[in-house]
Amino acid sequence: MFAVSVLLLGASLTRVWSISLTESLGFVSGGVCVWLVVREHLANWPVGLANNVVFGVLFWQSRLYADMGLQVIYFGLGVWGWWRWLRGGPEQSRLTISRTTPSEWLALLILIPSVTWLLRTVLLAVNGAAPWGDAITTALSLGAQYLLCQKRLENWFFWILADLIYIPLYLSRQLPLTALLYGVFLLMCVIGYRSWRTQWNRSLNSPSAS
Repeated sequence: MFAVSVLLLGASLTRVWSISLTESLGFVSGGVCVWLVVREHLANWPVGLANNVVFGVLFWQSRLYADMGLQVIYFGLGVWGWWRWLRGGPEQSRLTISRTTPSEWLALLILIPSVTWLLRTVLLAVNGAAPWGDAITTALSLGAQYLLCQKRLENWFFWILADLIYIPLYLSRQLPLTALLYGVFLLMCVIGYRSWRTQWNRSLNSPSAS
């Protein structure tokens, strides 16, 4: 039902606002993908791969080069994440929700600022439209995507922070439907965190965890 609603909304806004077909496809596939992630459904990965292709084209057209390159990395991580969720558990079972390890937190705290600084320098050199916003959202999203592939509960924190920056960034680049989509993402990330935390707590209290 949610997927159908997103499809109808995307079609309606395309007609009312004269939004490009590319942005509309990104809206629909992105909304469905995040909804499937919230539900821990494996189908989020193939839908996400299609969304990466669509957004890669959209961001190239908008000169958001870091976000365009991010879609390429997302695609590779998406293939890996699909496999991890399917076979990453004990004895190649399905992966379950877990918490971010101390070593992962340390790596993220070092890499996210470093990647942000590096990307900002590169984007200034190639005349990117929004070097700072493009760089920091790219770094945060890479961290979030890694944690998602590992099915870490805290992936939602990084998506929420990135979405709070993405919304004004896309509005500034005249991408209203994409900004709206990321507003929906923000709400869904909050729902996703609560849902995943509930599942994680249940797993701790299950007999198999004893």
